[in-house]
Amino acid sequence: MEWYIWPIAIVGAVFAGAINTLAGNGSAITLTILMEMLGLPGNVANGTNRVGILMQTAAGGVAFHRNGRLDLRRSRWYLVFSAVGAVAGTLVAVSISNEQFREVFRFLMMFLLLLILVKPERWLRETDTTKSPNWWLAGPLFLVLGFYGGFIQMGMGLFFLAAMVLGARYSLIDANALKSVVVGVIQLAAIAIFWYKGLIDWRIGLILAAGQAVGGYFAAHYASRLPGANVWAYRLLVVVVLLSLAKLFDVPGLLGL
Repeated sequence: MEWYIWPIAIVGAVFAGAINTLAGNGSAITLTILMEMLGLPGNVANGTNRVGILMQTAAGGVAFHRNGRLDLRRSRWYLVFSAVGAVAGTLVAVSISNEQFREVFRFLMMFLLLLILVKPERWLRETDTTKSPNWWLAGPLFLVLGFYGGFIQMGMGLFFLAAMVLGARYSLIDANALKSVVVGVIQLAAIAIFWYKGLIDWRIGLILAAGQAVGGYFAAHYASRLPGANVWAYRLLVVVVLLSLAKLFDVPGLLGL
């Protein structure tokens, strides 16, 4: 492996950590690094990727908490349902290919783009602390989100933000703060199972995790403090979804680029 691969991989991990913290789908970067640049098989890349996500969410969660944007008492049941779903999703992930699920993912992303672009003011409001969730709806939804996060992870943060902002009426920044904890809990469950199955390269995972933690911490720190952070997070969310769709539908290839 050429020496310059590692600096590129680490810089990519920093950007992935920042993108994951404020929007989501940073795993599109890290999975590409793990498989295309570092040559890991798909299932090992899937497991190894969880190490960096755990470190990034831990760093981001600390920064959000220090800046008063994380209320765990109000959000504990989101954690419980997501963790249970994650265990089931991870058990499936270590047993079967995820290629068919990726096909479904393309159309889920198209639906998410519509949710983001229609009535954008819904994404820019502040958290409504008077609204209590309907757990008959929220419980199964977060079980499914947890399952998806355990299964493949890529894009899970985007769908979680949609559920929290449009359903639970969190602000985009507060939803990102909670996302850091929920995704971290999902990764703990996933890492335990992937590790047991021997599907984690710890050396590579910890190196990329250092970059993701740096990106996650600083993105959370400044997002918690900057005026208009909701607006910038929304813009980043739109860009990330558009780029994801372009990659999923191979737009550059269709254009002959």
